[in-house]
Amino acid sequence: MRHIIFANPEYFLLFVLYIPIITWYVLRQRKSNASLQVSGFRNFRNISQSYKFYLRHLAFAFRCLALAFVILVLARPQSTDSFRNVNTEGIDIVISMDLSGSMLAQDLKPNRLEAAIDVATEFIAGRDNDKIGLVVFAGESFTQCPLTTDHAVLINLFKDLPGIQLENGTAIGMGLATAVARIKDSEAKSKVIILLTDGENNAGEIAPEMAADLAKSFGIRVYTIGVGTVGQAPMPVQTTFGTQMQMVDVNIDEPLLRRIAANTDGAYFRATDNASLKQIYAEIDQLEKTKIEVKEFSKKKEEYLFFALFGFVFLLAEVLLRYTILRTIP
Repeated sequence: MRHIIFANPEYFLLFVLYIPIITWYVLRQRKSNASLQVSGFRNFRNISQSYKFYLRHLAFAFRCLALAFVILVLARPQSTDSFRNVNTEGIDIVISMDLSGSMLAQDLKPNRLEAAIDVATEFIAGRDNDKIGLVVFAGESFTQCPLTTDHAVLINLFKDLPGIQLENGTAIGMGLATAVARIKDSEAKSKVIILLTDGENNAGEIAPEMAADLAKSFGIRVYTIGVGTVGQAPMPVQTTFGTQMQMVDVNIDEPLLRRIAANTDGAYFRATDNASLKQIYAEIDQLEKTKIEVKEFSKKKEEYLFFALFGFVFLLAEVLLRYTILRTIP
């Protein structure tokens, strides 16, 4: 952006000189007016004023303007061309989310799945420079969205998750392995998987520990999140009398999730309500900051000529006006 700055702004204090200069001019004008005693002004009413009467203060105004531009020249006006060179080093993130039936438990509001979707979309909205993907799993796993910077599309795919039907079960190993397959070839210096589940591994052909070793070999950090209250949680269950709420035990394999996180230099978190789940994503957001390198450049150019030219023009105008139109004979 191009703009004017002044290298020596202390010279602006010279504008204080206008106080005595204007005061002197006003007093001088009062003393220079001739006095003449007359019996009345009736005979002078129809006498028109000369154009010189209206121009009598213009020469002084030009002098003041010339002085103002001299002060601006002394303050060294400079134009500045500045620009920024921004280099961003984004992070590639794959969110692997459990869609098993137990995610409909209502210990989080309105339920675990909806709460997880809401918090994840807020997290995505704040990661402008990162590529993010989505993997879902239950008894099987698949990629819902590959790594992308089109976060609007990704957020819309998150909203479709409640309608997806998968084989019953919780294949934590499969969910993690699919996420690793999606991110392993990434060229990003930082690769992260966020694995969210509310149960125990009871399905799938790949053991969670093997998937964790696979992630470690590719330099991928895994943050694991266990979702659910401690003890029991209300769960909608289909009965012959329709859908009814029943209290079911919350069984999360926390030791497994801790091992996965520790093996990949990640961290394990437990979300027992909406607030703690939101706080977990906020902590991950702080742990995985995108690197932004900003270099600022500026080029300065002296611009006194413009101001000096205007000062000369006003000074010349004052001299010409004073010794031509407003010339007085002593």
